Amino acid sequence: MIKLTRQEQLDIKRLLQRLPSTEEAGRMKRYIQHGRISTYDHVLSVVRLSYYLNRHFHLGARDAELVRGAFLHDFYLYDWHEGGYPGRLHGLHHPAIALENAMRLYPLTDVEQNIIESHMWPLTLRKIPRCRAAWIVCVADKICSAYETVVRNKSFPL
Repeated sequence: MIKLTRQEQLDIKRLLQRLPSTEEAGRMKRYIQHGRISTYDHVLSVVRLSYYLNRHFHLGARDAELVRGAFLHDFYLYDWHEGGYPGRLHGLHHPAIALENAMRLYPLTDVEQNIIESHMWPLTLRKIPRCRAAWIVCVADKICSAYETVVRNKSFPL
């Protein structure tokens, strides 16, 4: 069973700083990501799983960039289920929208930018994860998304 220690949970909270309490992050609570899971709950699951994988498998990504990039990876701020995205290919385009939104509000490192823009790889063929942190978030996002889609009313258990 995957479980974060109390210290690891505190570490994640410290690394995220004020990101989860911003007005924009609060908007993510209103949008459904998969099943009945909000975008906000989804990104927190991806944060926790990414952090866990990095720490417990000694993958060597920098925790601060990993956690921030994971939190902002779906920062697109609309409901794609109810016509919030004007196009038909939300899965292909939302990483660029999330990156644009995040860059407008926060200073981002190159690693954080790569995490956000490449998390949908291989669907987004040309946006390849170029660093450990981006690969970790890409994998964690697939795991959490699959779980949320199949179970439909529960976040990934961590």
